[in-house]
Amino acid sequence: MADIEIRNVSKIFGKDVKTALKMIRDGSDKSEVLAKCGCSVGLNDVSMSIAAGKIFVIMGLSGSGKSTLVRHINRLIEPTTGEILFDSKNILDLKPGQLRDFRMHRVSMVFQSFGLLPHRTVLQNVIYGQRIRGTPEDAARKIGREWIDVVGLSGYEDRYPYSLSGGMKQRVGLARALAADTDVILMDEAFSALDPLIRSDMQDQLLDLQKNLSKTIVFITHDLDEALKIGSEIAILKDGQVVQVGTPSAILAKPANDYVARFVKGKQVPA
Repeated sequence: MADIEIRNVSKIFGKDVKTALKMIRDGSDKSEVLAKCGCSVGLNDVSMSIAAGKIFVIMGLSGSGKSTLVRHINRLIEPTTGEILFDSKNILDLKPGQLRDFRMHRVSMVFQSFGLLPHRTVLQNVIYGQRIRGTPEDAARKIGREWIDVVGLSGYEDRYPYSLSGGMKQRVGLARALAADTDVILMDEAFSALDPLIRSDMQDQLLDLQKNLSKTIVFITHDLDEALKIGSEIAILKDGQVVQVGTPSAILAKPANDYVARFVKGKQVPA
């Protein structure tokens, strides 16, 4: 497990980064920065703490910065400013070899678009992380079969992704992340492409798995109902900034502003 701390992270996309940073520090909003210097503000001074062993949900509408933020946690995107700490160590200090090791052993990711390798079978996809870190094939296949069984895909080990439904592909992606046995799992809109019933089943399965695994899971969604159902804590983003962080009950009981109040109107924490 790992505690994650994000400290004052900003991300500017564009050439005139210096001007854009000065503008946001002086209080300019995202649209003003874009109009003046042609830069896009992905994140604006984001700070949050993510406790080990919990499901932490980051939610917001399209363009809020949630997917940009989660990609900073494994350094698929580099911040313009700020720090990202795993167990008090800044991962921005990692050299290339250390970063590869970090991605192999500390953090895995489940993508919205599944991210499966089409030329590999279900089992080969699931054990990919184990194999690239050097686990012998027999041992890796044993691990892979165990997780395939956990996600309910026993019998599909030798099938290829093209022959699977969307829900089945997402289960393969989840099994691959679990088989990698990392401290942290990042899930970027992992269930949003699924039909409502399948999506609900996947949410239930994730919660059941978490009872036994107690992984640190960072889950990205634009769906408040999903956030309320699975999140131990929720961070709401708007235009690259943190609007509110809290437990589902706390956010529903005391929205930080009108924006959050409109989000949560009429909502209740699922039983």
